[in-house]
Amino acid sequence: MTHPGPGAAARRWTPTTATRAVSGIAPGSTIALTGSGGGILEPDTVLKALEECFLATGSPRDLTIVHALGIGDRVRRGTNHLAHKGMIKRVIGGHWTWSPTMIELVRNDEIEAYAWPGGAISQLLREIGARRPGLVTATGLDTFVDPRHGGGKFTPSATEDLVELLALDGREYLRYKPFPVDVAIVRGDSIDPSGNVTCSGEAAQLDALAVAQAAKACGGRVIVQVKNLLDRPIDPRLVHIPAVLVDDVVHAPAQWQTYAGEFDPELSGDAANAGFDATDHDPIRMLIARRAAAEVRDGDVLNVGFGVSALVVDALAEQDRLDDVTLAIEQGLIDGIPVSGDLFGAARGPKVVHSSTTQFDLFSGGLLDVSCLGMAEVDVTGAVNVSKIGGGIVGPGGFIDISQNSPRVVFCGTFTARGLDIEIVGGELVIRREGSVPKFVDRVDQVTYSGALAVREGREAVYVTERAVFVLTRDGLELTEVAPGIDIDRDILPHMGFRPIIKNPRLMDAGLFAPVAVHI
Repeated sequence: MTHPGPGAAARRWTPTTATRAVSGIAPGSTIALTGSGGGILEPDTVLKALEECFLATGSPRDLTIVHALGIGDRVRRGTNHLAHKGMIKRVIGGHWTWSPTMIELVRNDEIEAYAWPGGAISQLLREIGARRPGLVTATGLDTFVDPRHGGGKFTPSATEDLVELLALDGREYLRYKPFPVDVAIVRGDSIDPSGNVTCSGEAAQLDALAVAQAAKACGGRVIVQVKNLLDRPIDPRLVHIPAVLVDDVVHAPAQWQTYAGEFDPELSGDAANAGFDATDHDPIRMLIARRAAAEVRDGDVLNVGFGVSALVVDALAEQDRLDDVTLAIEQGLIDGIPVSGDLFGAARGPKVVHSSTTQFDLFSGGLLDVSCLGMAEVDVTGAVNVSKIGGGIVGPGGFIDISQNSPRVVFCGTFTARGLDIEIVGGELVIRREGSVPKFVDRVDQVTYSGALAVREGREAVYVTERAVFVLTRDGLELTEVAPGIDIDRDILPHMGFRPIIKNPRLMDAGLFAPVAVHI
């Protein structure tokens, strides 16, 4: 938490209401936001006021919204507030799942929708804040963000080319083009009399500073939502948004740290994690997680994704291996225990809390040794799709930034989806009902991870399911392991859109099929 200095100080600013703060936003403005799923650093009071202003007056309209990570509760909060026809013209978003109302606008082609890597968005905002000519990076090459494969466009109305291909010193890069940012809407937990803002009581800092920098460099306004108005200076080492960047302060005393509660000291790093208690005891999901954990080596810096891949942390805890690895998640947290489910992006008892922008820089610089991530579709080239499912927009979040900058990636998921009924009986798998949706297809709907690029760059990929394990090779996917009780010709090949390389697959380790401990 905040460590106030000696003596009270006179306030140099006056708080305003959220309604007054948003009333000056002009039609056609570009607004950059910070936030992450589960209500982490989400300036919901300001977003709600912006919605109310539009519904009451019809203005501001034709807005461009930019956000790196998903913001909302899958129902009404976060960017769901902004999902009104006419209010929004364009969205450049990293992750969209938290905002089904915005997804509906995409489905009806009522907005110009772009989906980019979350890290690239945060880093681009920082570059805009330094008035540099955009973000030049290899992140996104050979994926759907590459202009040769769509440039991140998701709707027919999204026609402007916002990403371009460059060649520098004989190597290919992408340039994410800069744009003017008129308004930044960010959040902290406290502000001091000078106007300095801290996020020290929050679950993450995210890219709040980069968002504010971008607006200020463009001559725009920075609106900051805070819970606490301090009467003493903030420890200068805990200032995350300096007063020189702040224009409007919205006091939101009812602001919660996350959707789950007003304040949890474990999430802000003010208390150590009290212990590890596994919450998902599904034996099939834990089987996948255990096999994925076998790819994690002692001393690795590990990133885990959402869903089944998050359970790799449970599997490592079950094996008393958590102290042998360093966990790093894209929201800017290192170590601690990442929270799964709707609070994904927070961690209990983190040892390092810095900005997500910095974390993505570290990922680009080679911090990660291995990542365990999800998979919605996999094809014959080893390409993975998680960004466009069932024809609808999901967005990559940090998936591209992470997977493309990890020398080893373990993709985790069930072999088929929708309706799969499978159980472990006597140490063997028994399929009661096959899933109706195959995940291993001839060609993925969209490339979020390029297996071909990984092969060219010498990166490794393993694909772990409950019944089979595949490895990426220069000749395609090779089936290397099969679960006890599974017949290749009956339970694997008929449910694949291609034939994998089959040489001499071995049985998956019997220990993976053991009962799951209630407390890990």
